[in-house]
Amino acid sequence: MRVYDDDVLECFLDNQLQLFPRRVAETLEEAEDFLVECMAVVVNSVQEVVEYFEEEGIDMEGAMDEEILDADEVFDIGDGRYLIVQA
Repeated sequence: MRVYDDDVLECFLDNQLQLFPRRVAETLEEAEDFLVECMAVVVNSVQEVVEYFEEEGIDMEGAMDEEILDADEVFDIGDGRYLIVQA
């Protein structure tokens, strides 16, 4: 059973170089294995991205939503959801 849907995996495959200096996955299966290993999460809104960072103790006070979404570990899936990869 898959943990992440194809949209999430394809988003990560297409944009992984925003977070890593080299590709860490080449296939959907490798992408899923990697995301499971680093406990990546998918959230449903910008507000949930902010809440995630707050829960993790990352100081985002004063940061605008756009700045938070520009963080290297935040991937815009394109359907209103965001993938957060803490590597």
